[in-house]
Amino acid sequence: MPSSDAYALVRRNVGAVEPTVDSVVSSAVHELSLGAERLIHDVERCLQREVPELWEDPDVARLTRENIVKYFAAALPGLEQGSDPSEIPLPAIGGEGARRLAQRGKSVSSTLRGLRLAQSCVVDRLLEEITRLTDDTELAGAAMRKLVALVAAYVDRFSEQEVIMFHEERDRHLRQRMSVVNEAGMRVGTTLDIVRTSQELADLATGYFADAVTVDMLDSALGNCPQRGGVPVVRRVAQQSVMENGPEPSIPPQQLHSFPDGSPLALALDSGRPSRHIHASLLEDRQAARPAHGPDTDARRIHSTLVVPLRARGSTLGVAQFFRHCTPDLYDEQDLLLAQEIAARAAVAIDNARRYTQAHSTALTLQRSLLPRVTPSQSAVEVACRYLPAAAQLGVGGDWYDVIPLSGARVALVVGDVVGHGIHAAATMGRLRTAVRTLADIDLPPDELLTHLDDVVLRLSAEAMAEPDVASAGDIGATCLYAVFDPVASCCTLARAGHVLPAVVSPDGIVTLLDLPAGPPLGLGGMPFEAVEVDLPEGSLLALYTDGLIESADHDIEAGLTRLRHALAQRTPSLEAACDTVLEALLSADRPRDDVALLLARTQALGERQVATWSVDADPAAVALARADVSAQLSVWGLEDLDFTAELIVSELVTNAIRYGRPPIRLRLIHDRTLTCEVSDASSTSPHLRRARIFDEGGRGLLLVAQLAEHWGTRHARQGKTVWAECALSPPDIVPSTLGLDS
Repeated sequence: MPSSDAYALVRRNVGAVEPTVDSVVSSAVHELSLGAERLIHDVERCLQREVPELWEDPDVARLTRENIVKYFAAALPGLEQGSDPSEIPLPAIGGEGARRLAQRGKSVSSTLRGLRLAQSCVVDRLLEEITRLTDDTELAGAAMRKLVALVAAYVDRFSEQEVIMFHEERDRHLRQRMSVVNEAGMRVGTTLDIVRTSQELADLATGYFADAVTVDMLDSALGNCPQRGGVPVVRRVAQQSVMENGPEPSIPPQQLHSFPDGSPLALALDSGRPSRHIHASLLEDRQAARPAHGPDTDARRIHSTLVVPLRARGSTLGVAQFFRHCTPDLYDEQDLLLAQEIAARAAVAIDNARRYTQAHSTALTLQRSLLPRVTPSQSAVEVACRYLPAAAQLGVGGDWYDVIPLSGARVALVVGDVVGHGIHAAATMGRLRTAVRTLADIDLPPDELLTHLDDVVLRLSAEAMAEPDVASAGDIGATCLYAVFDPVASCCTLARAGHVLPAVVSPDGIVTLLDLPAGPPLGLGGMPFEAVEVDLPEGSLLALYTDGLIESADHDIEAGLTRLRHALAQRTPSLEAACDTVLEALLSADRPRDDVALLLARTQALGERQVATWSVDADPAAVALARADVSAQLSVWGLEDLDFTAELIVSELVTNAIRYGRPPIRLRLIHDRTLTCEVSDASSTSPHLRRARIFDEGGRGLLLVAQLAEHWGTRHARQGKTVWAECALSPPDIVPSTLGLDS
């Protein structure tokens, strides 16, 4: 039975008329509104018990409480007035909880379940009130049905709003995440540089979801020092913050440090697993990880952090930390997943940069070891040279230069360029440089030398094609310019194999490009090379270089040659300064697009005071006259100490020319860094050392020459040959006495 007060209320709501369904519903809602605070408390306790996930996150819990209050504040007055559920306003903050769940990566089902539980609590209380208001079973049943329908309709509207906002926020969050990931693909790893890639990661993260970022790389991953006593040593390679006066890491860039055992950073490096930390635990971790020289500035303002290892191809390379101190939201699992995704992209880029840096360093070391460290001593030319590797993205190339002393005070100048970049190009360059030196040692003319070098390249190409692991580099090609300068005749013989033209600066400063037959690049085979002889008076400057010097992205080859002429025409105090002038004029501040080799040679002449020449009759009696001429010339040069050695060598060489060669015979002495004795004849037959038997009357002459001379050999000309021997200006202490003469 309803109380008299409740029954009076019903009567009051309808005047003197009998109670109706609407009046009973209105009275029940009114009674419930009077105890709204108790109802809100009961609903909150129910939700905490049945839907605990709504209370795990402080922000979601706060919004849930506010939603309960706003829910009753909006729904109960409308129900009491009999308003249509579609017209009852929804709470102003409705949907915020769903948005927060979407941001946290949680399901909206917990919110919907909470709404249904709240609906059940309200309906149960309303049904209690209806039974108190009337004992008319039919009226009570109709009021209950209407009340359930009204509450369900309102809750359905509320639920629909939650679902819509949840999906909107989830879609927005996914779009934002994909946008960050896509931008990471464009902004992180733009270069093959470890430090820059790490800084790109820090810059990207601070622009989207972090207030501060630090990146530490294992020093062993950078190819530096190994671990000390099992503790990983890391190097701070990048850091970034959104504000100048915010908390800054106490570890400066490029400083080595380590993380204590058990710290989140040490665990991340050891296990390769990321972690998320908030407030107090973070402070302890950061205090434990910092070096002893001081704490981080305002570290207590940081309220959450992410620790994400940088892993690529199964290896841990370092660790990145993402901090929040300005953004009020704590990091959640979705933030951790996003940090992992962009850190994984950055790790692959860093590993690519690391591998490339190691390969580039190896190739550069190999190439520099194959290039001449110092130019050999010789008097034919004064030389200065430069080698500049290409930009890091392109890799080391196969450019080389060389200066090779030859017999007769001559010198060979070489510049070459192997097609391609990397270790294979550098190794090929080393093999070709060795081949050139070997061919130069037998004194081949420039055109013949290039022909043999072409055969070498063809063999190398065939070998590379036969190896599957280097098949991609099978088509080996190269260009080369080979020049031989003779300071006695002041002339230079040049031949080129597809190489750029050399430049000559005359003693009066006029710059010209030598017009040489092009010749095919090395590796084509079957095509001839042609040599050209040009006069180079003393003081002329010969410039040999590779195409990387004159080719550039901002100008063509013709413009590069024009710049080269202007640079060579400038007066400089030395050849070293001339090299610097040329490089500054033709290359930008950045690394060149291709390797650059530059070789400058200023010619010097050996005049009549340093060269003596005689014609020798093809008569054994001429040997004594030749010895006398040599002795007299040595006295003029003040080299009397070499008289005995030189006479023995000249006697042997002239005797062999008379016996085995053909006239005309010519004897020449060259006084340079050494004393060179040369005997030329018209025969192409080369002498050679042989072991003489005990009773042989001859065969020991060349052995004697080899013992007395520093170097000796034979060079061939178009007609005939020249046998030469070089003697040190200080005579040997002991002269072999057990060897006889052929003459």
